[in-house]
Amino acid sequence: MKASQFFIRTLKEAPADAEIVSHKLMMRAGMIRKLGAGIYNYMPMGLKVIRKVESIIREEMNNAGAVELLMPVVQPAELWQETGRWDKMGPELLRIKDRHDRDFLIQPTSEEVVTDIARHEIKSYKQLPVNFYQIQTKFRDERRPRFGIMRGREFCMKDAYSFDRDVEGMKVSYAKMFEAYTRIFKRLGLNFRAVNADNGAIGGTGSQEFHVIAETGEDAIAYCPTSDYAANIETAEALSLIANRAAPTQEITLVPTPGQSKCEDLAKFLKLPLDKTVKSIVLAVDQEAGAQLFLLLVRGDHELNEVKASKVPGLTDFRFATEAEIIDYFGTPPGYLGPVKTKKPLTVVADRTVAQMSDFVCGANQEGHHLTGVNWGRDLPEPIVADLRNVIVGDASPDGKGTLEICRGIEVGHVFQLGTRYSESMNAVYLDEKGQSQPMVMGCYGIGVTRLLGAAIEQCFDDRGIMWPVSIAPFQVVLCPMGYDRSDMVREAADKLYQELTAAGIEVILDDRGERPGAMFADWELIGVPYRVVIGERGLKEGQLEFQARTDTEATNVPVAEVAKKVIDSVKAKLAIN
Repeated sequence: MKASQFFIRTLKEAPADAEIVSHKLMMRAGMIRKLGAGIYNYMPMGLKVIRKVESIIREEMNNAGAVELLMPVVQPAELWQETGRWDKMGPELLRIKDRHDRDFLIQPTSEEVVTDIARHEIKSYKQLPVNFYQIQTKFRDERRPRFGIMRGREFCMKDAYSFDRDVEGMKVSYAKMFEAYTRIFKRLGLNFRAVNADNGAIGGTGSQEFHVIAETGEDAIAYCPTSDYAANIETAEALSLIANRAAPTQEITLVPTPGQSKCEDLAKFLKLPLDKTVKSIVLAVDQEAGAQLFLLLVRGDHELNEVKASKVPGLTDFRFATEAEIIDYFGTPPGYLGPVKTKKPLTVVADRTVAQMSDFVCGANQEGHHLTGVNWGRDLPEPIVADLRNVIVGDASPDGKGTLEICRGIEVGHVFQLGTRYSESMNAVYLDEKGQSQPMVMGCYGIGVTRLLGAAIEQCFDDRGIMWPVSIAPFQVVLCPMGYDRSDMVREAADKLYQELTAAGIEVILDDRGERPGAMFADWELIGVPYRVVIGERGLKEGQLEFQARTDTEATNVPVAEVAKKVIDSVKAKLAIN
C-alpha cells in the first residue's frame, strides 16, 4: 500500500475530552473519531488493527474446534423474559420497541439467543459437544462512557458458547477455550495474566478473566510471584491475619470519643494501632415483611469487598442501609456503630481476621462513644465468619506458596462455566443414550475485540506515540523515502524495496506523500508502525539505508542489498516469538 492511496490524518493534539493514553493516541493517530457519547467511527488505520485482532481470534477459535455463526444485534424481549434478565438487567440494557409496539433490545451479550438456537437445532447427545462463536457488535448503555473505546457504549466482541452433555464435558470445553485464549493473547504480543474472577450478571459457577497488565488498568489483580496463583481482587481469597485468637487481657470499657467517627481518626485519638479497631458496615436486604439488616465487620485498616459480601447467605441482593434504618436498629447515626448490645437484633458477620481479634475497639452504639477491650464470647456472641475484605500486599497467598502482590490490569477476556443456568430456564434439552431428556451444560467465552486495541496501547506506548506489537500493527514496516517526488534514484530504490517486501508477504506502506522528513517520521511514530526504513540519496550513494525498530532509540545503517532480508527476518522473528 502506498500512503497516497490510503487515508492518513493525524492530529498534533488530542481532543480535550480524551483522558487516558490510549484514547488520546488513537484520536491523534486517526484510528477513531467520536460520533456520540461512547460511540466511535473506526477509521481505516484503526480498522486494519481490528481486522488483524479478529483474524488471530478466528484462527485460534477454529483450531480449537469452535464453529462460527452470526447472531442479530437486535433481539426479541421474549427470550430475555424467559431467563428473567429482561427485568434483572439495569439501564445498561437498551430496550426498544418496533412499529407494532413489540419489545426488543440491542444485544449486550447473546446467551439467550444462542440457547434458543441450541434448543431448536440440537436434539440428540450425538450432536454434542458443539461450540458456537461470533464476532459481533454489542451495545451497553454505560452510565458514564469514558476512556474512548475502553469504556464505550458500542463495541465489538467475540463471544462463544459451548454445549455439552454433562459437567465433565463442559470442563473439557472450558479447558480448550482457556488454552485457545492463552494462545490468542500470546500471538497478540501482549503481557497478560489469567486470574480467577466473579461471574457477575452472566451467572454460572466459576470463571477466569484475562487481563492485559498496565499501570492504567481499572482492575486490581492479586498474584503470588512465587506461584501460579492470580485472582481479581474481587475474588482473591483473604486468609485470616491472626492464626489463633488471644485470651482477653482488658475489660470492656465505654470511652468518650467526640467527633471520632472514622477508624483512622479514632486510632490516633486513642493512641492505638489502626489494626486494633473494627469497622462496621450495615447492609439491608428488602423482603416482603420489610428490610432485614446485617452488620458486617472488617478490621479498621481493611476495606469491605462487596462481591464477597454478596456471597454471604442472605445477602445476594443487598443494598447499603439508610440512615433511618441504622438509627432504628442501633439508636445512633453512622460513625459509632458496633456489634455490642444493638437496639434491635440483627445478623452479625465478621471477617476472618476480625473473628480472631481480641481486646478490639468498636462503636458503642452511642453517639460520641466507642468500646475498648471488646472480646468475642465474653462481651458478645460469636459471629458468623466469612471472607469479607479485599486482600492487601503482603497477605499470605491462598495456595500457601508465598505472599501476594497487587498490580493493575485491563480485562480483555473472560471465560465462564455457565452450567445449566440458561438451558434449564429456556428448556434447552437433548435426549441422552437412554432416551432421557437432559439439560445441556453450557460454557461462555468472551473477548473484547475493540477494547483490546486500547489495552494494547496502554501497555505499548512512549512519548512519541503507539508501539504496536508486530502481529497487530496496521503495517509491519513503513518506507520513508527522502524526496520521492523529486529524486529518480530515491523513487526507484523505494519502489524496488516495496515490491520485494510485498512479494515476501510483508505488510508494507510506502510514504509517497512528499512530506518533510520530520513530519513524516512523527506521523509513523505516532501511528506505531514497528519498523521503518529511510531511503535517501546520500545513503544510496554510500550503499546504505537506515533501518530502525519502533522500540529502538537510534537507527542502524544496513547495506542496500541486505535491507529486505533484515526487514523480513525482523518481522518473522517477532511473529515467531508471539
